[in-house]
Amino acid sequence: MASIEEKVEEHFKKVLDDLHIRHFGKTETINSSITKALKEADSKSGGSGNNFPDIQLLLQNKNRRDIPVMIEAKGTKGKLEKLTNDGNIEVKSNGKNPNRAVQQFAVNGALHYGHAILDEGTYSEVMIVGINGTTMVDGKVSDPEIAAYYVSKKNDSIPKKLEGFDFVQMKESNIDSFYMELDKLSLTAEERERLKRDKEEQLEQSIKDIHQRIYDDATIRTLLSTNDKLYFFCGLIMAGLTTEGVKPLELASFSSNDDADDNDGRIILMRTKSFLNKKKCPKDKIDMVLNYLKPVFEKRDLWKPVNGESIIKSVFKQIKIDVLPLLESNIHLDFTGKILNSLNDWVSIENDKLNDVVLTPRFVTNLMARITRTDMDSFVWDTCMGSSGFLVSAMEIMIDDANRRIKDNEHREDKVQHIKQNQLLGIEILGNIYILAVLNMILMGDGSSQIICGDSHKEAPKYMRSHTFPANVFLLNPPYSAPGKGLIFVDEALSRMETGYGAVLIQENAGSGQGDVYAKRIMKKNTLVASVHMPADLFNGKSSVQTAIYLFKVNRSHEDDDVVTFIDFSEDGYSRQNRKKSTQKVNLRNTDHALERYDEVAAICLGKKPKTDYYTEANGLVIRDTVTLDGNDWTFNQHKKIDTTPTEEDFKKTVADYLTWKVSAILKGEVTADV
Repeated sequence: MASIEEKVEEHFKKVLDDLHIRHFGKTETINSSITKALKEADSKSGGSGNNFPDIQLLLQNKNRRDIPVMIEAKGTKGKLEKLTNDGNIEVKSNGKNPNRAVQQFAVNGALHYGHAILDEGTYSEVMIVGINGTTMVDGKVSDPEIAAYYVSKKNDSIPKKLEGFDFVQMKESNIDSFYMELDKLSLTAEERERLKRDKEEQLEQSIKDIHQRIYDDATIRTLLSTNDKLYFFCGLIMAGLTTEGVKPLELASFSSNDDADDNDGRIILMRTKSFLNKKKCPKDKIDMVLNYLKPVFEKRDLWKPVNGESIIKSVFKQIKIDVLPLLESNIHLDFTGKILNSLNDWVSIENDKLNDVVLTPRFVTNLMARITRTDMDSFVWDTCMGSSGFLVSAMEIMIDDANRRIKDNEHREDKVQHIKQNQLLGIEILGNIYILAVLNMILMGDGSSQIICGDSHKEAPKYMRSHTFPANVFLLNPPYSAPGKGLIFVDEALSRMETGYGAVLIQENAGSGQGDVYAKRIMKKNTLVASVHMPADLFNGKSSVQTAIYLFKVNRSHEDDDVVTFIDFSEDGYSRQNRKKSTQKVNLRNTDHALERYDEVAAICLGKKPKTDYYTEANGLVIRDTVTLDGNDWTFNQHKKIDTTPTEEDFKKTVADYLTWKVSAILKGEVTADV
């Protein structure tokens, strides 16, 4: 059947005319920013060339809230929209080839235009509409189809469908109520979690791809040590991130000069300093970061041009395309942790001789922040913060809580700033990891004023004496080589807290008699609330120790009749694979309701009623029992009861086994049959 695309377009233009809605055609111009966005974006075929939406609108309310509307028409059966298996609009390209759905389906093409407008930056929201039809009757489309979506940066550019949409909603007299409907379209908690997981996977794979490139380039590989790679990544990221009042760093900004005073390395250092200043970082931290970066970006072989382009410019190009858009979304990602993961897959971090630098997965840091009852009024600290994954998770929960509970915009913004600047404290002894933590917190919008580099045994008491920080949430994954398998850090931190909760992810046997004197000392001043036996392959590819989460209530001595909740969480719903080669894909897959399982464990630890029943006393995966005050029986397996009472089935099996043996023995003549 021949397409009637032009007739469909004409039909809907007539609809808009009848509603007195101003509209623009393919070659008409709404304003310079929309024209610029459509002109500069890749065309629907994937290359250069302009973009021409069939119909364009610009909605306006009385407050001059402008929303561009991109409308694309088709005229063939089944060409309204193409969705992926999980219900999303298919739009992304496959490798170097453009996605044909963008060219062949109305909604998909409209979304391509919508993304171009959002990427240009003038507008933070856009509507996309696909229109289709196949049959003309009396000069009109008799089977018109419409699908409309709202796409906004607040929803991280994820399209939200307007069910039952009709163009009459865009009529001037209806515009205020229509805007109210748009404002109701926000991501659900489940959608946000799925989006975050997908973006984390994209981010990790992008970092792995860049690291693979560095590894494959003999020149770079010989130039950069493991630490240098950390600084190289961080410098390119900080230089490339958008900062207020500074034009974004573009590829055209790089000169690739072969000059010691004017080269691409100097450009990165200058832009990094500008970035840190704009983020209001203290001078000592700026100096420290630049001292780490300078020896790397002053390496001549990195900034000298080869065939007209330096290595710095070449790698920055890949970072600008694949990494920066993910970091500048509204979703907080543990970017620096992903760098750490990528480098750990290849070689141990330098000065990590004891295999102690292990990234705690975000779903675990989030779980621990939840079970310690983190909210907007919490003061959270981590004395072995690594790349600050725990603080990132805690900050997210604190900000979400403030956004939910505080209705006044000004008060809410003040509270969020207070959370970022005053309610988080982290200490890290390794300088190369510390720079990752600083960057992580800066990416979260924090000036990193309470991120300290040093020995926490010395820095924590010093800081507590000179600052007011009423810590009431303690989160930790300590170095397991430290005294008490790391419990020394728990003992020290909890002793400086007056209220709240502490959670530690630690080698499990620290709670079964190998925690030295610290386990018993912790029990004298704090209550063990829960013990969670974690998956054996939680750190697959880096550390193979069996871990557990121990949850404590602070400043209440454990009593011998206190009941502790033990959970066997060895099956957490995730499947993992060992992935040493950087070319392999992300190793983590949600194969059995992982999100629901983590929610259930959180509910159990908090004493709430779970929505699911993967872990119950009935199936033996939850045990409630007492412990001694010696700190040597904290593990799940120490409280697991093995029922030795014979059942009827045991009896039947025993008899059957006996008769089988007896018949076989008689046939062989080994015994005589009883008469």
